[in-house]
Amino acid sequence: MDYNPDTFLADEKSARNTRTDCPLTISKVRGLPESPEYGDVADGIFQTRLPWLTMPATPKNKKKKLYLHTPMHKLLLSVLILLGVSVNAQQADTLLPLVPQPVNVKRMAGTFPLRDNMPVVAPPGVKSSDAVLFIAFVESFYGIHLKLVNKHNGAGAIRISYDLEEDKTKPADYYELKVSATEIKITGKGSGVFYGLQTLIQLIPAGIVNEYNIPCVSISDYPRFAWRGMHLDVSRHFFKKEEVKKYIDFLAMYKLNVFHWHLTDDQGWRIEIKSRPKLTEKAAWRSGTLIGHYTASPQKYDTTRYGGFYTQDEVREIIAYAQQRHITVVPEIELPGHSLATLSAYPELGCTPGPFEAAKTWGVFNDVLCPKEETFKFLEDVFKEVCALFPGQYIHIGGDECPKDRWKESALCQEIKKRENLKDEHELQSWFIRRVEKIVAANNKQIIGWDEILEGGLAPGAAVMSWRGDEGGIAAAREKHNVVMSPTSNFYFDYYQSESHEEPLAIGGYLPLEKVYGYNPLPAALKPEEQQYIMGVQANLWTEYIGDFRKVEYMALPRMAALAEVAWSQQQARNYERFVARLTTHLLIHDRMGTNYSKAIFYIEPQILPPQPGKPGVRLLLNTRSKGAIIRYSVTDVFNENSPPLEDTLNIMRPVSLSAAAYEGQMRRSPIYRQSFQMTYSTGKPVTLATPPDAKYNNGGGFTLVNGVVGRLPWNGAEWLGYKDNNLEAVIDLGKTSSFNRVRVDVLKDEGSWIYQPKSIEVLTSNDGITFTSVKKIGSEEIQKYVRMVMVNTGMNFGRYVKVIVETAGTIPAGKPGEGNPAWLFVDEIFIE
Repeated sequence: MDYNPDTFLADEKSARNTRTDCPLTISKVRGLPESPEYGDVADGIFQTRLPWLTMPATPKNKKKKLYLHTPMHKLLLSVLILLGVSVNAQQADTLLPLVPQPVNVKRMAGTFPLRDNMPVVAPPGVKSSDAVLFIAFVESFYGIHLKLVNKHNGAGAIRISYDLEEDKTKPADYYELKVSATEIKITGKGSGVFYGLQTLIQLIPAGIVNEYNIPCVSISDYPRFAWRGMHLDVSRHFFKKEEVKKYIDFLAMYKLNVFHWHLTDDQGWRIEIKSRPKLTEKAAWRSGTLIGHYTASPQKYDTTRYGGFYTQDEVREIIAYAQQRHITVVPEIELPGHSLATLSAYPELGCTPGPFEAAKTWGVFNDVLCPKEETFKFLEDVFKEVCALFPGQYIHIGGDECPKDRWKESALCQEIKKRENLKDEHELQSWFIRRVEKIVAANNKQIIGWDEILEGGLAPGAAVMSWRGDEGGIAAAREKHNVVMSPTSNFYFDYYQSESHEEPLAIGGYLPLEKVYGYNPLPAALKPEEQQYIMGVQANLWTEYIGDFRKVEYMALPRMAALAEVAWSQQQARNYERFVARLTTHLLIHDRMGTNYSKAIFYIEPQILPPQPGKPGVRLLLNTRSKGAIIRYSVTDVFNENSPPLEDTLNIMRPVSLSAAAYEGQMRRSPIYRQSFQMTYSTGKPVTLATPPDAKYNNGGGFTLVNGVVGRLPWNGAEWLGYKDNNLEAVIDLGKTSSFNRVRVDVLKDEGSWIYQPKSIEVLTSNDGITFTSVKKIGSEEIQKYVRMVMVNTGMNFGRYVKVIVETAGTIPAGKPGEGNPAWLFVDEIFIE
């Protein structure tokens, strides 16, 4: 999918009961009750975490230790003691590093010692596979060898039971986990036992310890939603079979049960279709790839042949691997748009003769599948093989971002419109999707597609994946169609996850961990009887800017953990601060696994504030979620562990380049935060806006225009004010009559994202803030001379108040991405000099 500000939000705000075949089968499902490329991040700074802090042994058991991971936990423990709360009480359950948070957790006194050669008692046959996977994980990452047995009469065992399988009073995939000082018992129904074992893994101390003592607990748990999905795009960049399996392992760890496998797009076809061999001979390969960001001008490309595909045997192997982990694989065959790779192999399926080639860059392309009979025969061949491979209920058919240009120009398409009494090309797409649904239904499957399939009328039996916000999901649920909520605002994991300049290149946008965690999949706009059609949630990982699996890990984790809690845990039990406290210790598991997860929760978080009354410049406040860390800073070329600590807000009153980082002792725990500040007459001054920016792009209000910081590229939304339906009109109070001779306005141009340079910029002055006189206005011809920072030379002028009017470009012209829609205006800084 491509990206534009309308969807590219940057605002802050039952399975079959076998162990080897568990396709997701859902009809009406309701939510249950309540490396160098990565800069400092991949250079090993976080790869080895500090050992857990330890408390003295207790008199009752001199070997017993209470392990705490970070100063945050030590502080939390101190608070609990001061409040008179026992650390073994229910209120302290957040100290257990469990993600997602179970429905019911009771922590009890004592621990269970996990030791070599301990028996794991499980039923024989296929049901033992859950135990086999558990044993393999513990041996691989903890070095503890466990024995799988069918019977064991003594104590000191881990016992697995499926006794709840037929219990109709328990929710789907329910499990109970009881840890006493003498044994561990897990029982469940459906996938419950497997999920209970994932919880047990998270209870094993993952830090540097001498003994693996599991805390005694009593847990009963079940998922909130039936669809708990995670997507991976393998078309833009291809990932090996073993890497896909590792990705599935991450899903299993977090009790996610749907793997959405995006197999085809403009840039490559990734699945073998025996009846259509050209798809892997030609469509699976492109002649080069974009270097750098899409917004770069000029764009650059390499000339390396790139691609790959999965054979049908490899597909079966990956499906079986997922099924063992109670995960359904949902394939996506993108149509009718995003089909350049398909057309490169079979140009006769297009509305024009071609030739076509798989795309070397990203975006939306006008050449799409033409609704001719040859196309539907091709799709019959493809879906016959795809449906035979994948045992799940759903086949994803895309349906998003299909430009209608070629259809409007096609005599065939116009003939179909007339014959079928279709009023426009949107209805023609709906007609196309209904034809595809019949093909898929003939193979005993159902279609699911992105919310554009709603346009022109939704095909009967189709499910909707709502990505452009909640609106598509709400509309589909009201029409009694099953829905998966997957909004860009909360679940696009290719967005930046921090505002650190050390972040690896991403497509743009800003999606911090708390934004993922804060989503509620059940819209208040839906009535309870309509909410039953919300099957669940899914996050998506598009890979335009993700060329290797280390970066997949970095972009997906730990945001996948936050997604898991949204999908699994009860809404009323969720609390972001407690989640972070659990997550901080939980991430030690990923340290053991060698996962290249993002450490954004340890990053420096800057907050630029207006100056104190009567003071010049701006104030800078630096925080980090890693409690107890010392933030050190420097405004010189020298920055290290001996730089002074920042103990209060820092006043910035002159142009500086600042460096800062979080330290524990002499060890740096965060990437270095670097920020340059510019100072002009307008910096830090009061700003009044005539009209507010769009709610999605209003971070900091008018102060964003005068905070002394120039927004970065690629843009992530957080440092810009965005306007679509109104002009920007800002009045800056300089505090006293001042002279100036130029105004610089920082504007963004990214036509691929529907963001255009302004039509005009006008500067006006006033001494009373009421009556303004225009001193200079420049039009688009002058503005287009500048790449970004537009210079308005006013000549010598005087005034206390300076008004700057920046006019939007209006409607996006024909032939451009987003044509016919209002162009976006993004403005960052206004410098008066």
